[in-house]
Amino acid sequence: MINRVILVGRLTKDPELRYTPNGVAVASFTLACNRPFTNQQGEREADFIRVVVWRRQAENVANYLQKGSLAGVDGRIQTRSYDNNEGRRVFVTEVVGDSVQFLEPKGANNPGQGSPGTFGGNDQNQSPFGDDPFAGDGKPIDISDDDLPF
Repeated sequence: MINRVILVGRLTKDPELRYTPNGVAVASFTLACNRPFTNQQGEREADFIRVVVWRRQAENVANYLQKGSLAGVDGRIQTRSYDNNEGRRVFVTEVVGDSVQFLEPKGANNPGQGSPGTFGGNDQNQSPFGDDPFAGDGKPIDISDDDLPF
């Protein structure tokens, strides 16, 4: 059987980090993942998917991700249920993340933070990776067949 999920989205709020009684770290957060189509009004909708990560990955998520951070999650879908305070059965579907990738530099989603020339810095048009090697004079790029990897 296959139960595999790959998501890319932005956190809707800061991750919540907790520890089990045995001291195991667990973090939970919600990812907003855009749908690949628009609705009848021409607006893009999103799905809000709850993600849970454990141990060192949970601590990393809590330390390095925040509301608005772009993240990729590789994991599996898990369903569970419990009885709430009113005695009603509550069903929960969530993604248990095996791997979380941080898809942008720290501070990239917070304009005005950081120093000029970095994502989130004062100059939003400047790349954090230096000058664009393809920008400039508009002439064709001379690439020989020997330069291609295929």
